[in-house]
Amino acid sequence: MRTLPLLLVVAFLAALGGAATVLAITPVGSQPVVRTALAEARNPAGAPGKTLGLSRVTVDPGGSLPLHRHPGTQTAYIARGALTYTVVMGRVVVRRGNPETDARVVRTIRGGQTAVIRAGSWIVERPGTIHRAANRGGRQIVIWLATLFRTGAPSAILVTTPVR
Repeated sequence: MRTLPLLLVVAFLAALGGAATVLAITPVGSQPVVRTALAEARNPAGAPGKTLGLSRVTVDPGGSLPLHRHPGTQTAYIARGALTYTVVMGRVVVRRGNPETDARVVRTIRGGQTAVIRAGSWIVERPGTIHRAANRGGRQIVIWLATLFRTGAPSAILVTTPVR
């Protein structure tokens, strides 16, 4: 088990490219977290030098994403399951409903807090928000992601140094 942290780092870094990639490896007996790129547009109107992306992430029971941050803005919609989400630094507002008509704030998860984000809820992760997530339930989680990152930037940046 001493090699597990190294395997997590290697797997996470290897996952930053490719159409269907493993984001993190969890202990034996658990399935990985898989991010599948579905669409992207480079230099969209109003965002030169950026790439607008759409992805699907699946997290099997027992799967987890290590401590990380994103190089741009990412909106995540929990389509199925219940995601256990921890914010170490920053904050994330959990919303539910249509953002154009009736979105309501469910809660705010602040640094040092963990909460469960259920299907039908969505969050916006901003650069600098350091977080981790896991599937502590018995069914697969499906997350739809919309990202706006600098072109060529990785989808996630592993945080390995202590956070204060």
